Amino acid sequence: MVNEQGAAIDKAQPILQLSKISKSFGAVSALTDIDLEIYAGEVVALVGDNGAGKSTLVKILASVHLPTSGTVAFEGREVNLDSPGKALEYGIATVFQDLALCENLDVVANLFLGHEISAWQLDEIAMEVRAWTLLQELAARIPSVREPVASLSGGQRQTVAIARSLLLNPKIVMLDEPTAALGVAQTAEVLNLIERIRARGLGVIIISHNMEDVRAVADRIVVLRLGRNTGIFTPDASNQELVAAITGATENAVSRRVERKSQQNQRGVSP
Repeated sequence: MVNEQGAAIDKAQPILQLSKISKSFGAVSALTDIDLEIYAGEVVALVGDNGAGKSTLVKILASVHLPTSGTVAFEGREVNLDSPGKALEYGIATVFQDLALCENLDVVANLFLGHEISAWQLDEIAMEVRAWTLLQELAARIPSVREPVASLSGGQRQTVAIARSLLLNPKIVMLDEPTAALGVAQTAEVLNLIERIRARGLGVIIISHNMEDVRAVADRIVVLRLGRNTGIFTPDASNQELVAAITGATENAVSRRVERKSQQNQRGVSP
């Protein structure tokens, strides 16, 4: 398998592998024995109810938190993610839900914030060219790279935040609720962007509560419940299966609705 640049994508070995990751905050256990593998050129969705441990797991991968126990392997080698700089060094980029954009600055300034070209004497032309090139590669709908972020739509802001994460050529991009509070058109724009990131051969982790968005782009769906793995599903899994794994209850509104529809269909075909 090759990416859109024609380079080979290694599917034999995961880029990132978590084994028995646990995290405790005092007496509270946030994660327990989490296993997770991320391969190049795939999108993995982390889903679960509030308090399931999704954000804690992402913060461990972003080196915001250190795991209490367990191992993290990157490209087959065990690593110690003890600082955010280490995560970026290994090629793990994170786009948090708040995006962390400076609204008073333009797109170029936001893309290169903290990573300016020739920081002592800014090379504005080189940064603008690099910004346009990257946004065009992603087919991003940004009217101008000199447009203040404050004037952009929610989808365009998400695009800028994702593009910024790609500047350092990461191997994995983590997106925390990338389509939250977006309209239909903006959501479609962000989902298309996620597919283009996968086509570049990167591993993508998304956290989302929207099952339709997850089904649209995910290759695998990993369910967390109360800080534990409760299942790995494909996008064609039924809502009933996913809700049961997320809530721990096989009897719920979704299962009852499915049963009612099944009974109505049976009555409809019966003589």
